[in-house]
This record gives sequence, C-alpha cells and structure tokens, in this order.
Amino acid sequence: MIEVQGLNKFYGDSQVLKELDFTINKGEILGLLGPNGAGKTTTMRILTCFLQPSSGNIQVKDYNVLDNPLEIKSMIGYLPESAPLYGEMLVYDYLAYVAAMRGLDGGSRVKRITELVELCGLKEVVYKAIHELSKGYKQRVGLAHAMMGDPEILVLDEPTSGLDPNQIVEIRQLIKDIGREKTVVFSTHILSEAEATCDRVVIINRGAIVADGATDRLVREFSGGAVVDVTLQHPDAQRVSTEFNQVAGVVDLEDLSEVDEGLVKMAIFSKEDEDIRPALYRVIREQGWDLLDFHRRTETLENVFAQLTREN
Repeated sequence: MIEVQGLNKFYGDSQVLKELDFTINKGEILGLLGPNGAGKTTTMRILTCFLQPSSGNIQVKDYNVLDNPLEIKSMIGYLPESAPLYGEMLVYDYLAYVAAMRGLDGGSRVKRITELVELCGLKEVVYKAIHELSKGYKQRVGLAHAMMGDPEILVLDEPTSGLDPNQIVEIRQLIKDIGREKTVVFSTHILSEAEATCDRVVIINRGAIVADGATDRLVREFSGGAVVDVTLQHPDAQRVSTEFNQVAGVVDLEDLSEVDEGLVKMAIFSKEDEDIRPALYRVIREQGWDLLDFHRRTETLENVFAQLTREN
C-alpha cells in the first residue's frame, strides 16, 4: 500500500535520511523505532506531504508525494507529537469544527462525531474545555481529529509521549483497535510499546534503516547466541574468568562487576543452540564459590535496539 523508495533528506550539508527503502502493507501496524534524532519525524512529515524529499519518493497506492500531495493527504490522518488543539474550545465544538473543515455537515457530522467520541473514549469530557483535559485525553482528542475524515492510513508521531503508565496502556489499546480496520504507522522510542502493539517494526539509526521485521524475528536474528548471567560473592575475579573460559561452549566473557561491591558479576556467552549452564554450575560447585544469581538471559527487543543504535 505504501512504498518508500530510496528516500533521502538533507538540511544544508546535513543528511538526516539516507536511502530509506521499505514497504507498509495494507492493514498493518508498523512502528518506526529509533533514538531521538534518528529521522523518524522527518520520514513521517514526508509521508504526510508536509516536507519534500531531497531525492527518492514515497508511493501511496497509485499516488506519489512529489506529484499527488493533495490526493495522499486526503487518504491520511496525521497526529503530530504535539497535537494542535484549540484549548479554549469545548471538545464537542472542536470536533464539530474539524468535521466542518472535512466537509461533513448535518446528520453526517453528528454521526461521525458520535462514532469518534465512542471509539476514542471521550464521553466523560465531550463538553469540557480542551485546556482542562489531561494529556491523555488531549491525545484522544487529537486521535479523533486525525480520524475525522475516515482515512485509510493513520500516521501517529510519538502518540504516548509524556503520558503516565495507565494512559500509555489506554492509547496503546486504542491504536490496536484502530489497526483492525486501518493501516497505522507510528513512531516511538518506547520498546515495550512497539512489542505490544506493532505487527512489524522498522528501526532507524542516524537516518538509515538498521533492521526491518516482526519483533520476534528481529530478536532471534540479532541475538547472536545465548547469555548466562552469574553473580558470585567474594571470589577471585581472575580465577573466575580463567575457569569459565575453559568450559566447553563458552565463546566470550564480560565482567559486569561494580567497583568495591565485593561481588563478581559475569555475562557468559555461548552459541544459541548450546546450553552451558550445567557445565558452569559444576565449576562453581567444585570451586566452592558462593552463588547469588544464575540465570539464562532472555533476549528482548530492547537489547536488540541497544545493539543496533549504540554509538560504537
């Protein structure tokens, strides 16, 4: 449905997008992930025809952003990170104003507002002034605004930014509900949100795509092996390293100990299909070390994200 083709964007001599290529399928919830400044918002602004690319293009169905911006805008509902709301207006009056701009009138306007008030959970605040609302409710009003024209595609930039944990859960569920009927593209740097909500993620770092796929597939693809975390009390750290390095299947060690704590914390790496825990435990028992923690690390999207976007 949406095809991003060789997308580049320069601001002066600074290149903020570098040859982006990816496809968004109809009915998919796609998460654009990346650290601050990675290029997520710039990508969304080009997709919604608020910016033009320096080179490359985005095709939305039979239209592209260079030649058909009005047609694409009519298909998209866009919620920027800071929802552009008029605080002095009542929620209902604001939605009626948006409906009028979208060309809805009479019964169709009332019907659409009623549908969105129900869908976005605005019943309790529909006759309150927008400036009196919590940020969570303001985001809901922004979502209702973005969906007023019943767009095929919904583009949301950091939709849960600044919300408390309960509000995040509510907005996340709302996005999943909307995603049953529409194509949704949203940006975030909250990894748990992406894992819970998205069908697929595209990770961007420094303007370039570093990963693209379903979250579970990316975790398997980039984990690179199994990790066992061990914490021992008051052993000799050099002796621990020597003994663990002699265990069959160990490919690397990382000392995670904190200075002056009296503990030795080790991350022991092995091949993904090899369980080295029985052999490690035998060494610990034979050496008589006091064992405080011993577990195989569960790889997560957060670990993959850190691996792909860290500075070095």
